[in-house]
Amino acid sequence: MKYARDFAGEFIGTFILVFFGCGSVVVTVLFSALIGLFQVAIIWGIGVALAIYATRHLSCAHLNPAVSVAMVVGKRMSPSKLPVYLVAQLAGAFFAAAILYVLFSSSITQYESIHAIVRGTPESVKTAMMFGEFYPNPGAGNTAMVSTWTAILAEGFGTFGLVFMIFALTEGCNLGRPDDSLAPLFIGLTVTAIISILAPLTQAGLNPARDLAPRLFSYLVGWGDAAFPDNHYGFLTVYVLGPIAGGIIAALVFTKIIEPLFKNKANDDCLCR
Repeated sequence: MKYARDFAGEFIGTFILVFFGCGSVVVTVLFSALIGLFQVAIIWGIGVALAIYATRHLSCAHLNPAVSVAMVVGKRMSPSKLPVYLVAQLAGAFFAAAILYVLFSSSITQYESIHAIVRGTPESVKTAMMFGEFYPNPGAGNTAMVSTWTAILAEGFGTFGLVFMIFALTEGCNLGRPDDSLAPLFIGLTVTAIISILAPLTQAGLNPARDLAPRLFSYLVGWGDAAFPDNHYGFLTVYVLGPIAGGIIAALVFTKIIEPLFKNKANDDCLCR
């Protein structure tokens, strides 16, 4: 298969990312194993960093449709690869959700029983949030007031920041260079910082594969309409289109404005020697 290596890298990396990230939400909801938003955010960041380190030599470790689309827009990846990346990312995220469910299904059932939650009802969003994302964050109490447009802006702006930093920390597919060895760590820390700020609003998805595939899995295993509760199609506009738009804007800003400044600086340095 022509793109077998790319598919394997994106599948494995996205699996790792979602397993650790969604896993941190699962153990927090069920057991209060992690206390406070930052603990969940740092596990997400560690998961991202580990996923990139594990797969960067296979597929450049996009692990996110918004990143892959941004790389195409920024002319750092061939458009012909995009379908392979998207399918692998969605498949990896779906498989990670399935494994988490197998591991914790009995505990989820017990939690639902103790808290009188009937899976598939609107109240079951409190457990569906372990897989898909919702706005306002069901765990944020009554303080967060988030409209659909605010949610789109939050996801778009958060993904803009993430993709901008990815472009700044890497050059195309050069994560393997010695001077880029810390890039995955800083990308993970970027995710941690963004989640720490935006998660009370939208759970800070920043990644259409991370949201859509686990959300679809939860729909199939009993959450039904509770997995897609938003009449404004927020699962699509907020968690898919918002991040992709943010990523595209970041790619354009970086390649059209920031990169030329780098090149001019390099030329200036050459003239000064």
